[in-house]
Amino acid sequence: MDNYRRTATTVSFIHYHFVFCPRYRKKIFLQSDVEIRFKELVKDVCDELKIEIIAIETDKDHTHLFLNALPTFSPADIMAKIKGVTSKKLREEFKHLAHLPSLWTRSYFVSTAGNVSSETIKRYVEQQKTRG
Repeated sequence: MDNYRRTATTVSFIHYHFVFCPRYRKKIFLQSDVEIRFKELVKDVCDELKIEIIAIETDKDHTHLFLNALPTFSPADIMAKIKGVTSKKLREEFKHLAHLPSLWTRSYFVSTAGNVSSETIKRYVEQQKTRG
């Protein structure tokens, strides 16, 4: 999986795994129309930000996103945009969600994943000084 992203000034390989939940752990994704619309909205946001969706899945009360992003956006920027857009639109479009002041909790999980292990990078960095 050698899919490096290139811009005029960067070459990157940044994968983020996000997990986040609706407020009060509401089981909003039990309704397939909410799940389908959520995934469409995430795709729209990611298209706009030039973020590639590697995988997206929902469980009844949380969602997983596995995304490949450019270094332009921090994980916090990505979450703010995805949560903001999906919260607003889903509450507008689904009456049973309209009463919520916001759809998502403020918290989320994020981890990075790459095609090289942390141990390999550590070894590479440590060996730099010894190279002739």
